[in-house]
Amino acid sequence: MADDDIIKLHRIEEIMDLEEGSLTLEVHLSDLEEWDSLAAISFMALVDSDYHRTVNLSELKKAITVQDLIGLI
Repeated sequence: MADDDIIKLHRIEEIMDLEEGSLTLEVHLSDLEEWDSLAAISFMALVDSDYHRTVNLSELKKAITVQDLIGLI
């Protein structure tokens, strides 16, 4: 995994208040109790503020795994 993807993964863990290293790219979002509407909004805000990209709701709804989220950044 590229260093940039590791940083993105850690940021996603922060959004969901998870310990660093607890997520892998293959984890399904539906399996995460922490992935809720607040986490989704926080993810969208993170991408906007840190990466200057807008993620719309239809894109976000298509995300199945953590890897999919990273792909949106």
